[in-house]
Amino acid sequence: MSAPTSTPGGAADAPGPAGLRDRHGRTATDLRVSLTDRCNLRCTYCMPEAGLPWLPKPELLTDDEVSRLVRIAVRDLGVREVRFTGGEPLLRPGLVDIVAAAAVLAPRPEISLTTNAIGLERLAGPLVEAGLDRVNVSLDTLDPGTFKDLAKRDRLEATLRGIDGAAAAGLAPVKINTVLMRGVNDGEAPALLRFALSHGYQLRFIEQMPLDAAGVWRRDEMVTAAEILEALKAEFDLQPDPAHRGSAPAETWLVNGGPAKVGVIGSVTRPFCGDCDRTRLTADGQVRNCLFARGETDLRGLARSGASDAAIAERWREAMWGKLPGHGIDDPSFLQPARPMSAIGG
Repeated sequence: MSAPTSTPGGAADAPGPAGLRDRHGRTATDLRVSLTDRCNLRCTYCMPEAGLPWLPKPELLTDDEVSRLVRIAVRDLGVREVRFTGGEPLLRPGLVDIVAAAAVLAPRPEISLTTNAIGLERLAGPLVEAGLDRVNVSLDTLDPGTFKDLAKRDRLEATLRGIDGAAAAGLAPVKINTVLMRGVNDGEAPALLRFALSHGYQLRFIEQMPLDAAGVWRRDEMVTAAEILEALKAEFDLQPDPAHRGSAPAETWLVNGGPAKVGVIGSVTRPFCGDCDRTRLTADGQVRNCLFARGETDLRGLARSGASDAAIAERWREAMWGKLPGHGIDDPSFLQPARPMSAIGG
């Protein structure tokens, strides 16, 4: 693959030898690695109740292939943070060994996990021993009936046990990710924040994004960041966090004077594309330079063909160099990615 050329106003003509730069001046240092497209929940904003056709096992990266690609990213491409995602990454049998392999890299990256926490009470201890630093847990409701309606599984108690297990194992901070859906759980924002504050967790609300498998997302039906903040301010005093946001996706507010904070990730109405520092690897070894990218770059085939680490690193640089300036959700020409969130990785 030849190096991409620049666009008018671009930063340079080619990606260059160091780091995962793009032509708009950004550098990716945060790697999201999907370990499986499978999940034990069926959240309506992610996948249909009947599930999806899962990737055949031969198409999935092996544990050794995952670890090799993470090593190349950290050692050769400047990645400083590695987050393992899914689907549901706790379903990956080799998860603990994959985390352990990442933890011995030099320089050592920060290692995190995004999960629904079902089974985490059993795995939290081994994951901490392997080197896991922190965890993000998806929790959209505290009501068992709403949980079952939204996730199509009666597993709220299992999720709560997993969150407790993560905290008990020393994973800190425990971050809670919540997607509010109009007419489903949009009235629960204050209750969820009270829950997080009472346990010392960090709560972040995330605007629903056009990444559902059915392709039925509509912007006018989405609960916006502004609406979320309005609901919270009815019960809490929220002041803008004076700390610099940097490349973090969440805008944060001090709750009742702090130090507790709440975050809102306004991916749609308050996009942060200009500061994005992420690169993504799917469970079948494809680089995605944006969550909403329409194209992918195959590293699995390159690795299995006997390519050197240097050749894989160069292909990865080329993939990131072509990253667009933004996700373009507001553009009339926007098309939802062919893969849903469960197949891309969170």
